[in-house]
Amino acid sequence: ILQMIAKGKNASELFPAVVKNVASKNIEIKKLVYVYLVRYAEEQQDLALLSISTFQRALKDPNQLIRASALRVLSSIRVPIIVPIMMLAIKEASADLSPYVRKNAAHAIQKLYSLDPEQKEMLIEIIEKLLKDKSTLVAGSVVMAFEEVCPDRIDLIHKNYRKLCNLLVDVEEWGQVVIIHMLTRYARTQFVSPWKEDDGLEDNEKDFYDSDEEQKEKSDKRKKAYTMDPDHRLLIRNTKPLLQSRNAAVVMAVAQLYWHIAPKSEVGIISKPLVRLLRSNREVQYIVLQNIATMSIQRKGMFEPYLKSFYVRSTDPTMIKILKLEILTNLANEANISTLLREFQTYVKSQDKQFAAATIQTIGRCATNISEVTDTCLNGLVCLLSNRDEIVVAESVVVIKKLLQMQPIQHGEIIKHMAKLLDSITVPVARASILWLIGENCERVPIIAPDVLRKMAKSFTSEDDLVKLQILNLGAKLYLTNSRQTKLLTQYILNLGKYDQNYDIRDRTRFIRQLIVPNEKSGALSKYAKKIFLAQKPAPLLESPFKDRDHFQLGTLSHTLNTKATGYLELSNWPEVAPDPSVRNVEVIELAKEWTPAGKAKKEKPDKKFYSESEEEEDSSESSSDSESESGSESGEQDEEGDSSEDSSEDSSEHQSESGSESEAENKRAGQKSSRTKGKRDSEDVDKENENSKTSDSSDAESSSIEGSSSGSESESVSESESESRKVTKEKGKKPKQDGNPLTKDVSLLDLDDSDNNHASVNPVSTPVALPVPALSPSLIADLEGLNLSASSSVISVSTPVFVPMTTHVLLHRMSGKGLAAHYSFPRQPCIFGDKMVSVQITLNNTTDRKIENIHIGEKKLPMGMQMHVFNPIGSLEPGGSITVSMGIDFCDSTQTASLQLCTKDDCFSVNIQPPVGELLLPVAMSEKDFKKEQACLSALHLLSKPRKANRNE
Repeated sequence: ILQMIAKGKNASELFPAVVKNVASKNIEIKKLVYVYLVRYAEEQQDLALLSISTFQRALKDPNQLIRASALRVLSSIRVPIIVPIMMLAIKEASADLSPYVRKNAAHAIQKLYSLDPEQKEMLIEIIEKLLKDKSTLVAGSVVMAFEEVCPDRIDLIHKNYRKLCNLLVDVEEWGQVVIIHMLTRYARTQFVSPWKEDDGLEDNEKDFYDSDEEQKEKSDKRKKAYTMDPDHRLLIRNTKPLLQSRNAAVVMAVAQLYWHIAPKSEVGIISKPLVRLLRSNREVQYIVLQNIATMSIQRKGMFEPYLKSFYVRSTDPTMIKILKLEILTNLANEANISTLLREFQTYVKSQDKQFAAATIQTIGRCATNISEVTDTCLNGLVCLLSNRDEIVVAESVVVIKKLLQMQPIQHGEIIKHMAKLLDSITVPVARASILWLIGENCERVPIIAPDVLRKMAKSFTSEDDLVKLQILNLGAKLYLTNSRQTKLLTQYILNLGKYDQNYDIRDRTRFIRQLIVPNEKSGALSKYAKKIFLAQKPAPLLESPFKDRDHFQLGTLSHTLNTKATGYLELSNWPEVAPDPSVRNVEVIELAKEWTPAGKAKKEKPDKKFYSESEEEEDSSESSSDSESESGSESGEQDEEGDSSEDSSEDSSEHQSESGSESEAENKRAGQKSSRTKGKRDSEDVDKENENSKTSDSSDAESSSIEGSSSGSESESVSESESESRKVTKEKGKKPKQDGNPLTKDVSLLDLDDSDNNHASVNPVSTPVALPVPALSPSLIADLEGLNLSASSSVISVSTPVFVPMTTHVLLHRMSGKGLAAHYSFPRQPCIFGDKMVSVQITLNNTTDRKIENIHIGEKKLPMGMQMHVFNPIGSLEPGGSITVSMGIDFCDSTQTASLQLCTKDDCFSVNIQPPVGELLLPVAMSEKDFKKEQACLSALHLLSKPRKANRNE
């Protein structure tokens, strides 16, 4: 049945039989029934109403497709009695978990509004709610509903403006078109004109003779006068990539947006994408050429480089040919006119007579616009008068007549030549044009004009009405200038016209007789008859038919038809003063709640300036990069538990990293007062004990500090005083060789703080909590006191990369991989699989027309010490599909190649990954003081008196 509908056959008679299957439990049958019902529900409303309870039940179906289809059918039943049911269904669907159902709710809004416009206020509430939706599936549909229901409610867009700009690239194509058109109108009401900047540049040229100081003052005023709103720039920047869209409507929408709201210096980028669209089908070409024709009138320079793209092809339909001619005429100038005239000569010989006639008109326009080629064009048109084709000759006569109006004195010979053509030309317009020319120039051709009138008097009754009117005009002009020869002829013609069937000719005849033939009844006007008939006529203006279309928005139906269509929304003029930009600001709290992981809320500080600068820097480094704290705690635990396996250490470190970083932050805040009051006493004790322990534990201290700095774990976030206090606790514990003991106690501290962390994650407002004293050993208390951040503490933190290259390296070529292509890149982000690993992103593409299954990493051939964390196997990759996965590789600080096998269900391919040297380094932020301190440590390494064993991490 659906196949019949698809072929255009009427299947409405089967409605009763099909509608019974709505209750079917088979989902596939249900879907097909709904497709049928959407098509015929409006025609068979009574029968559809009988099943309305079934549709209402389907709105609660667990399958999102069934829910959406039921809403579509319900909104297709155009009966006012079910408006409340539809409204309730739309409200429920707008809050549905499935974005597909919410999209259909937006579609139903428009149908309900057309059925009952009184529901507008309630529908606007739903639109306002759906506009806040973050799904790209919903965005286009809800904006379409907004345009239909309440296009004047710009206030609904303010808060969602930036979100719509950012979502635009990911919205489906037809949604992009609707959103772009809406944002174009929005921009014209909310931003100041960016074209004032260009006007200022033009004024600079006029003020060339001003003094330098005056010129500088004026330029400064202009610079201050206009600065582009960041939101205005956001829209222009985010729409630019869509010029490469495969959908012609999207490209056209972006082009009109740039034309209407972008600075004139930036509009040029739309010319190349528009020319690319000329390779599409003829319907698309027609619309694009119409818009280019309008643009080329104002901005010739945009399309001049693409002049040859507008040359006419023999396969083009007539409508396309005429539009291309229009554009070529607009682009014509002194530099390219000779090339264009040679092109036009070919077009005149075309078999398409309508096109040939349009070409002759084009030549006439070029002759009027460019004075250098006027004579050349006129001579060429005169040559065309001997053409065998009557239409070409007729059009040439009409164009020559217009050209001669501009400079009639110089071309008496042409008029004589055209008078001879009256015997052969039969096209009424051409005959009328020749007669008009002879009448206007009757004093320059006194011999020929009376003879032409004589011939015309003979054939007056058989001539076309247009020609008869010009014969009457010619007789009147000759009667006034040469009455001796033409008096009787004119009276004869006037008598013929008096009894003509056409009332226009009879009316003209009576008017001329009273005006030129004096009698007792003639009024005062007869004295001025000669001035009236032989007055100087203004030269005609040969203008483009697209000249006045620019007041319509480009790309709209109104622009295409050159008349205002139903539903057209006019673009408003730019405001003189920009409205308040703060209305587009969105509260950041919602975003913070969305992106901050659970349990991290403690890091927000109400007053950061209360503490010292170094402490602020450390706090900001902790809160800005959660990944750093994770990697730091992971490395610390790996040092503690070297014998444990990788998997267990990763799991435990990920669990403990959050609580560790939080407990440190809490301890810093909670113990601030106590650490400051005890600062002097502790530091003196520490100094004394350090002097005693320098000789015995110097090698241990050095190795531990170097370990910390190379792995980026503890020394990046903990001060020097902390490391010194650790030495103290080692001596107190009398276990100088067991480096892991204080660290393992730290782990027990983290375990103790788990309960506090859990409590803090539930309560969003965090307060400093002091840990219970009895649960801590003396060595842990010393550790906590060592966490005090003084003004002299060093802050060395891993920072985010300033620049991340977008280049990718070929891992597997599609020819070698039998259709599977793979590229790898380095995102320069901390690796989640281990702090010593480099993060590698691999993009897999299926270039075949079949599904590739079970993509995984097979055998690995790694050099000694190198480790790799592979991605999880990929079940299947659809034809044309693409997927990006992450891996972690520990290259052991070398550029050795990691060899592995990339396998599918059927094949295995050997591939290699080799890192550039720069990808093995982490970006580190530190103050100048810390840098000099670290530099001094490096120089001290060369001054060691006795050799020592190098640490693995050095």
